[in-house]
Amino acid sequence: MTDVGRAVGHGEPSALAQTPEELAYEARAAEGAIWTGSRLAIGIGLFAFASLAFAYFYLRSSNDYQLWRPNHMTAPTSTGAAILAFALAAAGLAALSSYRLRSRRSLDWQVAGWSAVLSGLIALGLQIFELTQLPFFPGASGYASCFVGWGVLNIVLLLGAVYWSETLLARFIRLHRAFTEEGGEAGSPLPAARLYRANADGATAFWLFVALAEVFFWALFYAI
Repeated sequence: MTDVGRAVGHGEPSALAQTPEELAYEARAAEGAIWTGSRLAIGIGLFAFASLAFAYFYLRSSNDYQLWRPNHMTAPTSTGAAILAFALAAAGLAALSSYRLRSRRSLDWQVAGWSAVLSGLIALGLQIFELTQLPFFPGASGYASCFVGWGVLNIVLLLGAVYWSETLLARFIRLHRAFTEEGGEAGSPLPAARLYRANADGATAFWLFVALAEVFFWALFYAI
């Protein structure tokens, strides 16, 4: 039997055991990785939507053969307004749930979080429905092509945000008891609780990006 095995077998501290300083360093590194990863996800989305915005303004400014938007075609405005409203509601509820989590109001955090998921799912469903009700074909004009691209990107965006929030809430249900025993999810020093809070902050930041994208492209495709 090795020295490590004998130490473990007799209940003595193993030579491979990590010190409290090493554990704290690893926890901070994991929190930093979550913060960086969530912001990188926002950056990836920003580049994707920037490409769409460039295509929109380029095709609109060139307007070859007056085919950018013949007959002032537009997507269903009422459905677009409903998508915007539910997406903004989901983002607002996500921000509220994050605030309630930091305020150590567990029930409010869960109610606001699940309400955000529901609002996001409604916006997602409406976006899919809208693509089936368009009064133009995808390649009918520059506007039509850009709008279909926006619809597909918006589905991916909303789906990602809803999935992120849902997995956070599902994990909260599983870990709630352990967090409560150690001071609550907002104040627990457990590494799992710290990583959970970092993940929740990242999800909230992503929802705020969703809200900005929804407002910007709604203005492009419906208001201008």
